[in-house]
Amino acid sequence: MAGSREPRRCLQVQRDPRSLHAARQRPSRPSEKNKYYYHHSAWIRAVAGDDEGGVAAASSSSRSRRRGGSVVVLPPRRVRGRGAPATAASFGDNFEITGAEDHVKTSADGQTWYLYLDNKTGVGFQTKQRYLFGWFSMKLKLVGNDSAGVVTAYYMCSDVDAAPQRDELDFEFLGNRTGQPYIIQTNVYHNGVGGREMRHSLWFDPTADFHTYAILWNTKHIVFFVDKVAIRVYPNDASRPGGGDGFFPASKPMYIFSSIWNADDWATRGGLEKTDWARAPFVSSYRDFAADACAWPVSAGGATAAPPACASATADSWWDQPPAWALDAAQRQDNAWVARNLLIYDYCDDRKRFPAPPEECALRDAATTAS
Repeated sequence: MAGSREPRRCLQVQRDPRSLHAARQRPSRPSEKNKYYYHHSAWIRAVAGDDEGGVAAASSSSRSRRRGGSVVVLPPRRVRGRGAPATAASFGDNFEITGAEDHVKTSADGQTWYLYLDNKTGVGFQTKQRYLFGWFSMKLKLVGNDSAGVVTAYYMCSDVDAAPQRDELDFEFLGNRTGQPYIIQTNVYHNGVGGREMRHSLWFDPTADFHTYAILWNTKHIVFFVDKVAIRVYPNDASRPGGGDGFFPASKPMYIFSSIWNADDWATRGGLEKTDWARAPFVSSYRDFAADACAWPVSAGGATAAPPACASATADSWWDQPPAWALDAAQRQDNAWVARNLLIYDYCDDRKRFPAPPEECALRDAATTAS
């Protein structure tokens, strides 16, 4: 059996300690009386609308526009009326392929991309722009059936390769045997150091339909969202009285990446479950990318460009104003339910790795405690 080559990507997985591989039974979805999953704060509603596709409700004659010094990239939409529908921006307008182009397929309208993994190679893509702070969302449909050993990654990174001083924000979806739940792992890197893993199960089947995965990144915190539910808050510990250790990405603009690749040496039950190549190709699907953020252009030849005006004026944008600096009461309630019922691993509780919890752990507990 041929081994799979990973596509060019920033992500470089840090080998997880044994404690990260513990399994926990996924609880069933709450009843209709329990509306925790459907509470949304005003600032999320303002940009996400009533659907789950990110900033789709913020209508504009152009699907990419500037506001308050930041760029707003909206998901494509069709305009009903006389004549032909308005031309919608394709997925390829925002992204470029990294890896084997023959492992990417596109829907007829150009709005959905499908990434393929086989026993020869995986593939990925990255944005053409970099961003410093903002709101970023994408709809994903994960590999179905037996996906053990397969990892679908959706993440932000300051470098196109695994640079030693990179900053990075990760969603990783760890495949599993048929009938077993997917595990979603999130992580934060700063100056090349990670180790801030959290793992959750999900309250739905992520292979049955598209769901929205989003990151809010501002000067106060990073929030990982699944269908508008804040599953994780990562605070900026520099806000502590007297300052903190500064383990927070705050100065390096990041690209947005996604990839599908073989990681059967660690991804499923610590590497005990191997990828079944007889089931290849494995396919992950993407659509409705949205970004409301400060775009940081790349100079010719890939050189670092001068900081754009929006880099010093993020407070002009909704995502870096007081309502977006903390979870509201309903979001804290959502987050608490997730922590009680879906949490599998939390680095803040791992005393083998961290005899003393990192400083951001206490801040996170304060930020997510429901009042």
